[in-house]
Amino acid sequence: MSSAATVTRLANLIEAEFTQLRRFMDVLEREEALLVAGDIDALQALTAEKTEIFQQLQRQHDARALLLGSERLPNEDASVRSVCKGAPATLARWDATLALAREARARNQINGKLINERMKNNQAGLSVLLTAAQAPQLYDASGAARPAGRGRHLGSA
Repeated sequence: MSSAATVTRLANLIEAEFTQLRRFMDVLEREEALLVAGDIDALQALTAEKTEIFQQLQRQHDARALLLGSERLPNEDASVRSVCKGAPATLARWDATLALAREARARNQINGKLINERMKNNQAGLSVLLTAAQAPQLYDASGAARPAGRGRHLGSA
């Protein structure tokens, strides 16, 4: 049986994780709007915030793993439920945290697809530009039209 201190500490970790996940969802929603709008500058600024929140979530995950490990339990749903079986409010928050994590994962996957689509469009545009840059020049240095294909052939004098 877990001590009251362990249950309290786990409840605090779950609450902190839920709060960070809410912040992460807010960032993911803003990211999606910026991706749709094509606002690259704002996306770059948002990336730093997204990374910071993700790192905080990772630290909270690690703290939960350490706490459960100190109880000789794996960092999994069943362990949290076992430790918090006498704390229904904490279990309810844990369920909400898991649901929010699933929602964040789905939103992040959508944003990833939007990013891939933007990258494909950008790559297609770059291909068009590169092809155009390699096309024969149709004007001479003075700006006069010059027919393509005229000039010396290799091997001719």
